[in-house]
Amino acid sequence: MIDPELLAKAGATLKKYDKGEVLFHEGSHAIFYYQVASGEIKMNNYNDEGKEFIQGIFAKDKSFGEPPLFSDFKYPANAEAITASEVWLLPKEKFLKLLEEHPTIHHKFTSTLASRLYYKAIMVSEISTQEPEHRILRILDYFKKQEAQGNTAPKSYKVTLTRQQLADLTGLRVETVIRGIKKLEQKGELLIKNRKVYR
Repeated sequence: MIDPELLAKAGATLKKYDKGEVLFHEGSHAIFYYQVASGEIKMNNYNDEGKEFIQGIFAKDKSFGEPPLFSDFKYPANAEAITASEVWLLPKEKFLKLLEEHPTIHHKFTSTLASRLYYKAIMVSEISTQEPEHRILRILDYFKKQEAQGNTAPKSYKVTLTRQQLADLTGLRVETVIRGIKKLEQKGELLIKNRKVYR
């Protein structure tokens, strides 16, 4: 998102997180801009029964948790390291100053946040009304668009998400995701090769 050299120049620090370590908790105040240098971070919530719902997964060069930096509300979710990770942390005031000094980056953030809002709106609709197979395809197509760098050919995107992560992203049970993936393969929507799923 933001060039690491520019982040460092603006006063960002690079911090290491172990797998499972929490970067911030739901309900806490936003004091940093976060950008992944390596590894993977997820934003999640837990319901009263302890079931996890993943709001998003962020890999190298992706930022997360920005909305509270622009307004006076607390984080609506937790951020947790999926793997050992390194993350850039830039204090809120310095981040806002950086955006003021670089309108192009500011515009990029506006576009990114609009895309995420669209994704959230789609997923709310999907979870409340659509069948499991449809939900699975929708989330896979979203990640394919984000990660495939323009390659939209059928079965060209290797899914890196686990079945558990797919379940947590779609509000489904793992068993339902596994059955759904098998049905989608039978319909020709997915390819399973060496236990890996391709869309």
